This record gives sequence, structure tokens and C-alpha cells, in this order.
Amino acid sequence: MTAQPHAHWMTWLKPVTATPAFQNLIKRLAAESDPVYPPQEDRYTALTLAPEAVKVVILGQDPYHGPGQAHGLSFSVRSGVALPPSLRNIFREVEAEGYTQAKGRDGNLHEWHEQGVLLLNTALSVRAGQAGSHHGWGCEPFTDAIVKQLSDRRSGLVFLLWGRHARDKAALIDATRHLVLSSAHPSPLSASSGFFGNGHFRKANEWLVANGQTPIRW
Repeated sequence: MTAQPHAHWMTWLKPVTATPAFQNLIKRLAAESDPVYPPQEDRYTALTLAPEAVKVVILGQDPYHGPGQAHGLSFSVRSGVALPPSLRNIFREVEAEGYTQAKGRDGNLHEWHEQGVLLLNTALSVRAGQAGSHHGWGCEPFTDAIVKQLSDRRSGLVFLLWGRHARDKAALIDATRHLVLSSAHPSPLSASSGFFGNGHFRKANEWLVANGQTPIRW
């Protein structure tokens, strides 16, 4: 079954999805000769979360580029799939902040999604085996619009921006109305340069509680 964005997203994002540039992106993806991850039917899984249900946005870079991993939620993998290094580092930080034990944990983050965590990448697709291969293809205005619409239409959200591509979207967020936390990406190449010890999960929950919302069960 194809993951269809919530109807509110379809309305909010129509000014972008109706543009020739976005339609050209769709055609270009369809014409890719190599496998593209996640598969088309999973590409908008993150947007099945209703905009009004969003409490936290975790913004990453692009989907995992190995077979069977990406399923439309940033940093998440399907149940039963071995944890990629970035996700192992995320769970390591979750545990260091006093939340769920990471040992033996399943890598499907759908439980976070169901609690109001929008797990979004700055690019929503990638060519098999080639990290970053679809950056610059035209998806960025689409994910820009998602962030901007949430910033403008909601208040009291938490935005966790991990890595350079995610941090570039900080300018789209009204930091007087939302909590914006930035750090290095959890990839093994950068996690020790600011991701470990960032305290984002604890700070997010403290903000939610202070704003009368239920904390996330990390």
C-alpha cells in the first residue's frame, strides 16, 4: 500500500507540488535506471503523520542507500533489519540521556512517529549505494516548505537539526516560537564532533512538558 501524505499536507504543500520543477523531479525519479530508496510507495511515510499531531521534527540528510533499509522515516529501518551505524549512535545517545536501553532494540522508529515525531530527511530519495545522490534534484524546496509551514502554522514545536543539510533549514524556523536544536549528524564520521552529548532528547522533552505537552517515550 502506498503511503499517502495526510490531506492537510496535500493542501499546505500544493504551491510546491504543482510547480513544473517538482513535476520534473517526479519524472526524473521515475526514469532512474538504478534502484531508488525508499521505494516509491514508502517515500512519503513521514507525512502520514498529520501536521496538527507533530510535536518534534527530527531532520536528517537523505535516506539509507542500502537495500531493505529506508522506509520513509528518517534514520529508521524496517523491523528486523540490522541497525545502521547512525541509528546505533542515536540509540547510544538516547541511552546516555537516561531513556530506553539501546541493547537489542528494534530499528523501526514508527513508535516515535505515532507519538508526534516527524522523521524527515532533507532529500526524500537516494540512488542505491550512493549517499547524497539526489541532493540538488529538486526535493529541497518541498522539504523547505514542510519546515516553513510547520514553523508558521504551529507553535511550541521542537526542531532537531542533525548535520549540515538539516542545519541549513534553521533560517526557515521562527526560533521565537519554537525550540531549535542543532548538532553534528549521528553518522560515525561526525557523531563525536557534537552529536554525542548534545542532550537533544532530554531538552526536547523538557520543552514539551514546559509547554503543556506529553513528553516523547524515547
